[in-house]
Amino acid sequence: MSTRAAARVRELRSAIEHHNYRYHVLDDPEVSDAEYDRLLRELKALEDQHPDLITPDSPTQRVGATPVSELDEVIHAKPMLSLENAFSEEDLLSFDRRVRERLESDEQIEYAAEPKLDGLAVSFRYESGRLVQAATRGDGLRGEDVTHNVRTIKAVPIDLRGKAPALLEVRGEVFMPIAGFKAMNERALTRGEKTFVNPRNAAAGGIRQLDPRLAASRPFDVFFYGLGETQGWTPPPRHTDTLQQLREWGLKTSPLTKTARGVEGCLAYYRDIGERRASLPYEIDGVVYKVNRYVQQRELGFVARAPRWAIAHKFPAHEENTTVKDVEFQVGRT
Repeated sequence: MSTRAAARVRELRSAIEHHNYRYHVLDDPEVSDAEYDRLLRELKALEDQHPDLITPDSPTQRVGATPVSELDEVIHAKPMLSLENAFSEEDLLSFDRRVRERLESDEQIEYAAEPKLDGLAVSFRYESGRLVQAATRGDGLRGEDVTHNVRTIKAVPIDLRGKAPALLEVRGEVFMPIAGFKAMNERALTRGEKTFVNPRNAAAGGIRQLDPRLAASRPFDVFFYGLGETQGWTPPPRHTDTLQQLREWGLKTSPLTKTARGVEGCLAYYRDIGERRASLPYEIDGVVYKVNRYVQQRELGFVARAPRWAIAHKFPAHEENTTVKDVEFQVGRT
């Protein structure tokens, strides 16, 4: 092994992961796409010349390797719960009233408000800062192991930045940006292949592929939004503080997350996101409100498979006009 080659490989990997962080998490790239690709090509060439330098965490190994024969079952250490829905202001008022009654508080509740992405919920498990497993939500108690596919998503760090906990399980939403979805469908049309109905179906189907090379060819992105099991770390008092810590570890969170005071603050946020919805580069179907303070979340607890401290405020469904151009009648056998 060449000492010079090994040093250059380490330097390139560090630079590439730094640029991934700048691009995906901070949305503030320091180099052009062409320069990034040049660094990646140089790393790939060095690893080809020195195969003993290839490691599973290398950026070159994201492209997908050997297909798996099936998706193994994963039991979630902490259930991945669903959310109750609010379809009107009255529903939101009722939710807030229940929260204040259970907390025996007359004061306005501080909520964390964030867009509700229309994607696929995934749990990511990091041990000593290294990604070791990713699993779909499934039924909330059991999901499917999709680590081989998640590793191909550039916005998902293989190694966390800085000092990470012994165990960090973080939940996120894997989605497909609208522009990437349209480009993927256009390529499929030119090849005479099946197209997808919407970005959510494309994301859900892509993440559950057996062959990671197929997942690597799809334009996935991710926003991390919450915690599962943790060890060796005490979360800060508020959910929004946790999101800030996730960003420092290199985990991308929604830049549109804000704190909202009481129902009026939630409704103002809902209206603001609703007005911006059409211009967002990804699909959302509502917003999510979470009681921001963890001590209050613990006091509120859960009901069935949903937390009492969170709710999804859904947007009205999109309406489109269609025209029937032709009708074909067929005679059945009965």
